[in-house]
Amino acid sequence: MMTTMNNTSNSIDKNSLAQLCELTTVVADTGDLAAIAQFKPIDATTNPSLITAAASLPENNALIEAAFAQAQQQGLSGEPLLNQTIDILTVKLGIEILNLIDGRVSTEVDPNFSYNTEATIARALQTIELYEQAGISKERVLIKIAATWEGIQAAKVLEQQGIHCNLTLIFGLAQAAACADANVTLISPFVGRILDWYKAFEKKDSYAIEQDPGVGSVKQIYNYYKQHGISTQVMGASFRSTEQVLALAGCDLLTIAPALLDQLKSSTVKVSPQLSKQLAQSADVMPKLTLDAQRFDAMMNNDQMAFELLQSGVDGFIKAREQLSQRLRKSFGIGDLES
Repeated sequence: MMTTMNNTSNSIDKNSLAQLCELTTVVADTGDLAAIAQFKPIDATTNPSLITAAASLPENNALIEAAFAQAQQQGLSGEPLLNQTIDILTVKLGIEILNLIDGRVSTEVDPNFSYNTEATIARALQTIELYEQAGISKERVLIKIAATWEGIQAAKVLEQQGIHCNLTLIFGLAQAAACADANVTLISPFVGRILDWYKAFEKKDSYAIEQDPGVGSVKQIYNYYKQHGISTQVMGASFRSTEQVLALAGCDLLTIAPALLDQLKSSTVKVSPQLSKQLAQSADVMPKLTLDAQRFDAMMNNDQMAFELLQSGVDGFIKAREQLSQRLRKSFGIGDLES
């Protein structure tokens, strides 16, 4: 069942955002509290890059100070203190977001553990514990994990414990099928990054929306899920234009940056469903995949785009977290060699 953003218009001539909200759950892709307050989405999603950006805003200085003080109470120093501060800050920003929305926030675990199942599980449990200490139910949190094989297996364990997960950096059917096998709650296939990769690889300036490879990838995954009765929800992410967004109208969820939300709110372009269970059943039927680690790796190795973008996505999130770590190290006078 689809829900809408709280600011959906009741007028006859609805803007494109209001129309989209009648077809799809719209999620704000930002850690900017002011933007979330403006658009009032049902859900919100963050990642290390967005957390780092949010931490640079002066209005969040008090949250940073509080996170550092809380981490210090655990008797930590050096890198452990920095890492704990970042994890606590991430949760504190998540709590601020939850104060502005009615739904869930996606909170990503440390991307340095993207290829470590046990460490990912441990960090996820710690994240849920921090939320629960603040009085936030785990039902309002999606643990966000990169869709490596190890990350997907961590999500499988967490889901069995009643902790819901959002698997991110999805670039192909192999990842989506493995997430379905793990019974994860939600996946985030990336649209814009796929388009960027193909534009560079094929040396093309643009694609007609009907041939957009990022849009096509999400449609393939959505249709596969609906054809096989898979309950995992699909949330398209990483958009470069409102045209891409509207080409996926009807997807379970779409997470959209504030700039594009603003453009959609200012537009009166008619929005029609591009994805639905009915349309999926009329599309070419895809066979059900059965994956183990070996076949997953083989499929990823044979898909240059998905392989490269998954690794570069993980590397990018690690870099963003390190940038925040360096900023905190300087702000609080923590030496590089402390342990």
